Amino acid sequence: MKKIISILVLSTVFLSCEKILDSQSYDKKNTSNFPATVTDANQMLTGIYSTLSQAISNPQHTHFYMAELASDDRFGGGGENDKDMQGLDHLMNTKTSRFEPFWAARYQGIARANTAIATLDLVEGWESDAQRNQMLGEAHFLRALFYFELSQMFGEVPLVVTTAAENLPKAPADETYAQIAYDLQQAINLMPSTPYNSVVSGHATKWAAQALMARVFLFYTGYYGKTELPVANDGGTISKSQVITWIDDCVANSGHGLVDDFRSLWPYSNDVTGKDYEDYDGPNWVGDGNKEVVFAVKFGTSVDWGDNFQLGYSNQYVLHFGLRSNNGLADTFPFGQGWGAGPVNSTLWNNWRLAEPDDIRRTASIMDADDDVEGYIYGADSQMEETGFWQKKYIPITAYDEDGSLVPSYAIIKFNAPADMQISHTQDLVLIRFADVLLMQSELKEDATGMNKVRARVDLPAVSYSLDALKKERRWELAFEGLRYFDLMRWGDAADALAAQEGVAIKNKGIDTEMKAFGGGYRARYEATGGFWAIPESQIQLSDGLLTQNEGWGTPAAEFTGW
Repeated sequence: MKKIISILVLSTVFLSCEKILDSQSYDKKNTSNFPATVTDANQMLTGIYSTLSQAISNPQHTHFYMAELASDDRFGGGGENDKDMQGLDHLMNTKTSRFEPFWAARYQGIARANTAIATLDLVEGWESDAQRNQMLGEAHFLRALFYFELSQMFGEVPLVVTTAAENLPKAPADETYAQIAYDLQQAINLMPSTPYNSVVSGHATKWAAQALMARVFLFYTGYYGKTELPVANDGGTISKSQVITWIDDCVANSGHGLVDDFRSLWPYSNDVTGKDYEDYDGPNWVGDGNKEVVFAVKFGTSVDWGDNFQLGYSNQYVLHFGLRSNNGLADTFPFGQGWGAGPVNSTLWNNWRLAEPDDIRRTASIMDADDDVEGYIYGADSQMEETGFWQKKYIPITAYDEDGSLVPSYAIIKFNAPADMQISHTQDLVLIRFADVLLMQSELKEDATGMNKVRARVDLPAVSYSLDALKKERRWELAFEGLRYFDLMRWGDAADALAAQEGVAIKNKGIDTEMKAFGGGYRARYEATGGFWAIPESQIQLSDGLLTQNEGWGTPAAEFTGW
């Protein structure tokens, strides 16, 4: 029986059995005639990748956004009515199906990856085995990435690895992680050892698969108290020594490396802005796709407010993490306007300054409103959970055009992005950076070599390896890159670190106050949920009750009603 498949439009949600895949095909292609050519294969692969940025059209309901606001290094922020932001910070719910868009995007990507993996062998006309293996490896990598993000968010999720339409319950975590390990093992074995600078930016590589395998291994073994990673399809297990072999290969042979200056990784150092940014004296931004980027979600200028509008083409995290209205203009140049999500916890700034007073990464990563800009306004547009500290890695960066007018993003001038403060943000979202690879290498090998390479880049002295030193180095180097929350989970440090947020000085609408407990407090919420989030109720209903809600949700203590 022929299966009707859609190249770019698959199921938008994981529904009951009849809605797993689209029943409508806009191009009338099916498995009897598609994919037949390399062009078809490229279309299928593009369809999988497109779901990465698609999720970010609803940024406040995603893996990265949650990981940032739920960590101890940032608060929720936003305005007095932005309960979605503040609820994330307190590990509390704001609507019955708040993560529905992310769940939908990830299962859409999984469905497309399943189809590609099942049908790529139908393609004729490959230029080489390496070309075919690269595409198949990318599909395996993306399916692994999608399941890993779902598993980090929800704990246990339905495991769909075929194109068959099924209504499935949650799979045990061991089974899902075994599938993730299998897919990454396939990706590593399939994709050729091509140096990073010979690969199209934004595509997965063998090196990205090796790095992701290390991240998966560290999270799974740490959070679940295991020593090895299971592999699906009777693949046995993956040991730490095997992961070390892969991470060593990535470090030695990928062609990736650290850029010379940490500050040049972030767009505030771009040449368009830099000519007017008097407080910055470093080198120019190295741009997206530089040698330190192992894997990133790509964004661009193909976005407008017309019928084909899709915010997924614009990095909406940048907009959300911008300064609220009345800030973000000339008086706070070059840091621009947005929705005010994620004020930085002042404890991070203070702890960092005490631990590493000469670490340039602190001021390269965090904006101090009292010292770095001239006219910052506290309480602007009813800003909540405000500290005066803002991260500088993913934030609107303004620039002056030739006539002296301030534009809301440097990308409007540099890349001809739309001249609109909401959709002009083209900065890629880096999911794996080479500095993280070096730090994972040190953690796995319990050796300071990789960690000291990261420290040497910012002129800090070498240190001896200890887990405590490694934890601090990850916190400083990788701040605001979506990793801290999951590091705390896997190290068993989350309950203490999150609870320490209570009592920190903040301002709500410009009035001094303290961060306080909701739902029984940070510790209570973490212990009730294990750090995982509520499965969208819409999915539970569509499964006819086969899916069950995660622990710690569906009670009054889980509902955030606001300050």
